[in-house]
Amino acid sequence: MIRGIYTSAAGMIAQQRRQQTLSNNLNNLDTPGYKSDRSSLRTFPEQLIERLGGDNEANREVGSLATGVYQDEMNPDFTQGTVTETGKATDVALITSSLPVNPQTGVQEGALLFNVRTTGGDLRYTRNGHFTLSPEGYLTDSSGNQVLSSAGQPIQLPSDDFQVAADGTIQADGNNYGQIGVSYAADTNQLVKEGTGLFRSTTGDLPQGAANAQINYNVNQGFVEGSNVQADQTVTDMMEAYRSFEANQKVLQIIDGTLDKAVNQVGRVN
Repeated sequence: MIRGIYTSAAGMIAQQRRQQTLSNNLNNLDTPGYKSDRSSLRTFPEQLIERLGGDNEANREVGSLATGVYQDEMNPDFTQGTVTETGKATDVALITSSLPVNPQTGVQEGALLFNVRTTGGDLRYTRNGHFTLSPEGYLTDSSGNQVLSSAGQPIQLPSDDFQVAADGTIQADGNNYGQIGVSYAADTNQLVKEGTGLFRSTTGDLPQGAANAQINYNVNQGFVEGSNVQADQTVTDMMEAYRSFEANQKVLQIIDGTLDKAVNQVGRVN
């Protein structure tokens, strides 16, 4: 009976964490370039239950017992978000055309991201193409991080009157100001969210996407990629998580009531 308490409690904790993940996704419905988080629930290892005592050893085995679930991991979903036209020269959307195919699954894998350098000098990656120009003329993201070229250098422009070609090359006043850096993450599990739309690679610097012949993408000026959160599906998943939490709560209350009777009524000494 005590095992049931732990199993129900584990289910409540798992659904609470799932609800938090879904709520965060919904809160970022209008955040440019936001990638929704996907959480997965797994069961704890099963335990083999045996009966104590008895003369026949072969009949002591009762069976296996599941001990609840837990939230195993949480990974971003890098599917393309909705692209919206803004008409602003500093807004650019990264449109993925093709990526390397996994020969075992036949599925295109990985993700493309813009390169940025934080104010602390660290290399980070983002899908948020809602850029702007700093007072010094540097192309930056909405948090003030410098957008880097394919050569790893900050992009400084004379004004906001510039053109971005489909390959990310920037031109203004007839001069070339470099190519917007786009990196390729073959394994998206190596990317960790750091907030404000930034990702950190856990395996070192990512290679440039333009250097891979199997990768094709377009950089569309005057457009911005929105969040890939699906509001209707997220709300449905939140209701499902709430109902699962409520079911585990009911089980816990029933077990608690049974224990109360066992202690205060059955175990009472008259």
